[in-house]
Amino acid sequence: MRLTPVSSRAPLRLLDRDARVPDAPDREKLEKKIADQVERIADLQRIFYADGRLALLIVLQGRDAAGKDGTIRNVFSGVNPQGVVVTSFKVPSEEERGHDFLWRIHHRVPPRGMFGIFNRSHYEDVIVTRVKGIVPKSVWEPRYDHINDFEKMLAANGVRILKFCLHISRAEQKERLQKRLDNPEKNWKFNPGDLAERKKWDAYTAAYRDAIRRCSTRWAPWYVVPADDKKVRDYLIARTIADTLHSLELRWPKADPAVIAEGIG
Repeated sequence: MRLTPVSSRAPLRLLDRDARVPDAPDREKLEKKIADQVERIADLQRIFYADGRLALLIVLQGRDAAGKDGTIRNVFSGVNPQGVVVTSFKVPSEEERGHDFLWRIHHRVPPRGMFGIFNRSHYEDVIVTRVKGIVPKSVWEPRYDHINDFEKMLAANGVRILKFCLHISRAEQKERLQKRLDNPEKNWKFNPGDLAERKKWDAYTAAYRDAIRRCSTRWAPWYVVPADDKKVRDYLIARTIADTLHSLELRWPKADPAVIAEGIG
């Protein structure tokens, strides 16, 4: 059970049935699998930080209640927080609106040795702005190429990029929003605007489909994560991250021989 990158040359469905994995392992087995991958990430992060040659940027996108916050809590529970920076992108501020749409994004790209996690991202500017009609097509359409060029530049400068779309079904979103409203510890998060956005389900599906397919590249692949089952979601994302870190051939830096020879003194 693993994710494969989205191909820009193949059709992308994003149907409700794609939000679940048939015959997934039971909850107990998945919890063990998740724990193993979380441990792998934690171990590899130590080397990644010491190695210092690369940065890792993880982009999380998804509809309301798709589980972006839960993914961050669960998948990165074992990492050293000093090596991770999480950024949640909300409605652009007045200052941010005074610049190009990627200006605020570039400021938050992680430096070498660090993990950066984007809770929402620059893809809002080809999804939300498109669906809500904030800017005309003549503005958002060229942004696919701008994003690909931007991410290619980051990759050429040592930033490894992984992008995950947390794909949930319409029925699952309804259930999660209702649970959020019913829970006194979570209903403060409920936004009536989520219901208005839910009515635009098909428009958002089309926007996500185009953004993912047109911006899944060799240097910055998109992965669609079946996210109706939270354990399946966490395992698939954690495994993809751990496998990617393992493939980087990370190494501990060599200490100065003179310092080793001198010893403690």
